[in-house]
Amino acid sequence: MPAGRSFAQAPKPAPAKAPPVVVPPRSVFTQPNGPREGRDPFFPESSRVFDANTVSTHAAETATTLAIKGYSVVNGRPIVIINNHSFVVGDEGDVLSGSNRAHVRCLEIRPGTVVVEVNGARHEIHF
Repeated sequence: MPAGRSFAQAPKPAPAKAPPVVVPPRSVFTQPNGPREGRDPFFPESSRVFDANTVSTHAAETATTLAIKGYSVVNGRPIVIINNHSFVVGDEGDVLSGSNRAHVRCLEIRPGTVVVEVNGARHEIHF
């Protein structure tokens, strides 16, 4: 530093440039519909890969087995009991329905009706 200059007058270094952001490629997996489209490399004779493409009606079956066991209002907030599990609006949890377990999220509680999302599908339960 030249004589007669203070540290406040010294030239400031240029800020370092941020390194470029590298976005990794996204993997996309598709399920084959038949043996001509692909096979399981570890079990080439297996047909279970093709069985996974069947449409499941499990969510519809589960929604019919859900029942409102109770309804109450505590501190101005409605609470419902669905298959022995308490819910307020916004709560979610796993509920036993028949011999299966369903993931339920309470979306709305109206007089006489509860709107829930069961395994990703929206349903109304009347009581």
